[in-house]
Amino acid sequence: MNTRAWIVFLDESGVSLLPQIRRTYSPRGRTPILRHRLNWKRASMAGALGYHSTDPHRGARLCFHLKPGSYDTAGLIEVLEQMKVYYRGERMVLVWDGLSAHWSRAMRAWVAEQDWLTLERLPAYAPELNPVELLWSSLKKRELANLAGDHLADVADATEQGIHRINANPRLPWSFLAHTGLTIHPPHPPNLRKDQ
Repeated sequence: MNTRAWIVFLDESGVSLLPQIRRTYSPRGRTPILRHRLNWKRASMAGALGYHSTDPHRGARLCFHLKPGSYDTAGLIEVLEQMKVYYRGERMVLVWDGLSAHWSRAMRAWVAEQDWLTLERLPAYAPELNPVELLWSSLKKRELANLAGDHLADVADATEQGIHRINANPRLPWSFLAHTGLTIHPPHPPNLRKDQ
């Protein structure tokens, strides 16, 4: 593995127009009522969170993709092509789980032609090792909580607001990475120093 590369974790999650029910506050005696149309339309989100293995001063980078339906190999290759542009073709070690679309014959053939990309697999049944899981948790507890949208565009807008919120606070992406138990050098990246 090339150590002078971006270490990037990628994961997918699904959202639908059915609201993510979360506990909330209301005036005493006024139970909140959530009205929605019981619409089953679904979308899929792909999130990638990375840091540079030898230069943490470059910051943690978060990128995001949303599409109707679900991801297959072709959809994930499209995401990876966009990530290549986002990371300006720099070397990348991509860490993801054992989803069949991640390791399909077509995906392996495409990756074999990419000199900038190396794939690594997370252990099975270990979501706690993937910092993108914390991204999904953050979005679903804040922007997507109790959202009863009429269209997938409503979900997309709320999700985009959440991504902006997380990117606006550079400590959050680093905290997602650190929560997995990763050893990051230096131990306190520039925006996570203990004296701040």
